[in-house]
Amino acid sequence: MSTVETSALGAFISLSKAADTLGVSVRTLRRRVASGELPAYRSGRRIIRVRVDDLETLLRRVPAADRW
Repeated sequence: MSTVETSALGAFISLSKAADTLGVSVRTLRRRVASGELPAYRSGRRIIRVRVDDLETLLRRVPAADRW
């Protein structure tokens, strides 16, 4: 898994780089975009980018075992 190095707050990355960062497939991210869970931005006709900050909102904390 690679890390995303950003110097600017709100930096945009490609879906493939975002998928690599989260350890999921590009198809999974496309489903999240289609469902509205992940905001995405189009640059041109085919290029889709997501904000690094928005990727963190996809992650949910797993509750402790004693709370299950």
